[in-house]
Amino acid sequence: MKFSEYNPEEFYDEMFEARNRPRSGARLVTDRLGSLSEGELRRRQEAAELSLLHMGITFNVYGDEAGDEKVWPFDIIPRVIEPADWNLIERGLKQRIRVLNLFIDDVYHEQKIVKDGVVPRFVIESAKGFLNPCVGFDPPRGIWCHITGTDLVRGGDGQFYVLEDNLRCPSGVSYVLENRQVLKRTFPRVFGASQVRPVADYPERLLSTLSHLVPDGQAHPTVAVLTPGIYNSAYFEHAFLAAQMGVELVEGRDLVVVDGTVRMRTTQGLQKLDVLYRRIDDDSLDPEVFRPDSLLGVPGLMEVYRAGGVAIANAPGTGVADDKVIYCYVPEMSKYYLGEDLLLPNVETFMCWDDKQRSYVLEHLDTLVVKAANESGGYGMLIGSDSSKEEREQFAELIEAQPRNYIAQPILELSRVPVIVEDRFEGRHVDLRPFILYGRDIYVMPGGLTRVALRKGSLVVNSSQGGGSKDTWVVSDTSQEAVQKDHAE
Repeated sequence: MKFSEYNPEEFYDEMFEARNRPRSGARLVTDRLGSLSEGELRRRQEAAELSLLHMGITFNVYGDEAGDEKVWPFDIIPRVIEPADWNLIERGLKQRIRVLNLFIDDVYHEQKIVKDGVVPRFVIESAKGFLNPCVGFDPPRGIWCHITGTDLVRGGDGQFYVLEDNLRCPSGVSYVLENRQVLKRTFPRVFGASQVRPVADYPERLLSTLSHLVPDGQAHPTVAVLTPGIYNSAYFEHAFLAAQMGVELVEGRDLVVVDGTVRMRTTQGLQKLDVLYRRIDDDSLDPEVFRPDSLLGVPGLMEVYRAGGVAIANAPGTGVADDKVIYCYVPEMSKYYLGEDLLLPNVETFMCWDDKQRSYVLEHLDTLVVKAANESGGYGMLIGSDSSKEEREQFAELIEAQPRNYIAQPILELSRVPVIVEDRFEGRHVDLRPFILYGRDIYVMPGGLTRVALRKGSLVVNSSQGGGSKDTWVVSDTSQEAVQKDHAE
């Protein structure tokens, strides 16, 4: 299994500029891994998979007939991001989070961006994530989006683009942390020599972000992670993060509202909670305000929240910025609120509510990706080049029936990375989900979750659709010294 036999083909490859010519940031990795004896890389891949199994790193797939948890798919060849690329990503994501937070605050208050004609009123009012109970609310510290997972892709031109924003309950950060632990054990010498930026302090930073939401002077606020329960696809992550932060993992049935506070049932009686890191959707938070049939939330929670008796992260109502139609206006938002162009541009997007754009979409369904405005996980999506005539006709009917609910984008030539396939390397498409924390300042975890489409030719990276992951290494400039030293020796 040699990198010299790997063919990047015509795609932008994250590790190789051309056949047998690694990119400068990846040269140390390719040199060291390429020197392993025959069969050693495959043995290390199998050892990593066994380690993940023993660690219980799993996920659930909704609708899976077996109903079983699945071991997280993982490829041990790291994805390497060079310092210059990461610098752009970090600055671009900090800019985007500032813009989105200003937008969310605006639409729940004066709606200046609507009055000035930048975003149409109906687009906001018809957004599934726009919550009338949040109108006029001022969240603690003025922050709505505390934890964000922004999906990035790199096109054939080498440019990074923002594919979508995830501000409600973004998942996947636990896999970043566990992937790193596994790969550090798999390639300890390569990892050390590469000067990879650390991610292990994320739980500490997350706890600091959550604690920042309580009034100054409260030294030890009580924080808990609110989960829907063991049948949720991301339950492993909920339990993992609670344990890593040293806080309680609770379900709605564990909480009760008493005298304007949220209390947690414990063996020592009711204990007051100061901050809830909620991992349930907005409409399930409080049956007295949202869905009356919800068994996941806490009756009376929103009343306590509005009165300042508890902080919630992410703030209810942030989902308005998750809407894929709202996404189309982020470039205009940046110019409106900051007077700046986006450092990380959006993917070109067509809004089907617009008659002219809808006509174009319907005429070019075979060359576009069509997405429902509020779906995730690879669901509610049509990839035109891989679709049948019947599927395109079905989506055309859906678009005609609910044009506000659909957007379309060109099919990008997503960048690729090498993965291990039996006894060889093959290229597979990837995206990247960095995680951003907004507390006293804005922190971007160096790297994030690289999701990889393990099926040959597939563009769908979601684990529920056959995707897997890689460890993401943001390397430093000093790692190049190790490459030079290796070659000198």
